[in-house]
Amino acid sequence: MRGKLTVGNWKMNGGLTANSALLVALLAGWKAPVGRELGVCVPFPYLGQARDALAGSAIAWGAQDVSAHARGAFTGDVSAGMLAEFGCQYVLVGHSERRQLHGETDGEVAAKAAAAVNGGLQPIVCLGETLAERETGQTQVVVGRQFDAVAAVLGKQTALVVLAYEPVWAIGTGRTASPAEAQAVHAFLRQRLTAAGAGNVQVLYGGSVKAANAAELFAVPDIDGGLVGGASLDANEFLAIAAA
Repeated sequence: MRGKLTVGNWKMNGGLTANSALLVALLAGWKAPVGRELGVCVPFPYLGQARDALAGSAIAWGAQDVSAHARGAFTGDVSAGMLAEFGCQYVLVGHSERRQLHGETDGEVAAKAAAAVNGGLQPIVCLGETLAERETGQTQVVVGRQFDAVAAVLGKQTALVVLAYEPVWAIGTGRTASPAEAQAVHAFLRQRLTAAGAGNVQVLYGGSVKAANAAELFAVPDIDGGLVGGASLDANEFLAIAAA
């Protein structure tokens, strides 16, 4: 039985004082209902702060990117082993902002996912189509290609990842896929996962998720929770989403 998972992506936001207040509020408000998990993916400089605040609690923490390399002359990169030393459980891989702004290819995303798994982390692999791709009927082609690249590299280890369907046209735009639109893509991904022997992998939805629409989205059968951006910076909003 797949549980529900809600993960906050702080993106490039935060500061020591604001982070402390947010983490304290999350700890005070999260009652860890059975079958529900909560996590936050924070910028690299704040991993120590997240670890110190959340260690021993029911809230997990993780990072927003990882190198495909274990070590070496890769200035600015951070390896899975380094993240593991900070107690990370999760790491985002292939977020649309990384794909668009940093030119990450499907192959690079797959290599990062493999590095994360081999380093003892659980990658949250982000998939999604642009508005132009959706309007030309390419959603399944694009999302399927992105998934297949990861599954080809991971093989049986595909069962160790989390997927996050994030339609690019709904990220930070205020637009959200309807429950039916989201369910159609999640069901497609579930078929792909089942064929890969990873049918129990959690598939999250991301893209302007907020308390007002979370319950409706999370009620459909193949959505296992959310990857939450801006709303995760507001403790009350984020906890309401997780409780939806």
